[in-house]
Amino acid sequence: EAAALVLVAVLWGSTGPFLRTGAAGLEEVRCQGRLQQLLAEIRFLGLNYKYMVPFLLNQGGSLLFYLSLASADLSLAVPLCNSLALIFTLVTGRILGEDFGGKRAVAGMLLTVLGVTLCVAGVNETQRE
Repeated sequence: EAAALVLVAVLWGSTGPFLRTGAAGLEEVRCQGRLQQLLAEIRFLGLNYKYMVPFLLNQGGSLLFYLSLASADLSLAVPLCNSLALIFTLVTGRILGEDFGGKRAVAGMLLTVLGVTLCVAGVNETQRE
């Protein structure tokens, strides 16, 4: 159960930066009319393997999360996945050379993860009693 949730966090967190990289150039797709513009953008992304591979992995993580909720405690699964996904997003983004706004932004993310960890620990402790 915990391994599945960690895998969900890895899939969600590590694919975000790749999705941003894969979507590069989307803003340059131009067509007349809203519907044609929408279809052109969908075609651009759908035929772009640099976007579709991370997208499918991300959606696989969502499916795994859905299946894991049958046996996982929701009050633990959601914060755990979100906190770990944030860490994996930060690490993957740094590896790809993304700028996260400096040390203050990273410190804010880490404090958020710490806060969620303390909340999860509190929920877990309450359930034991």
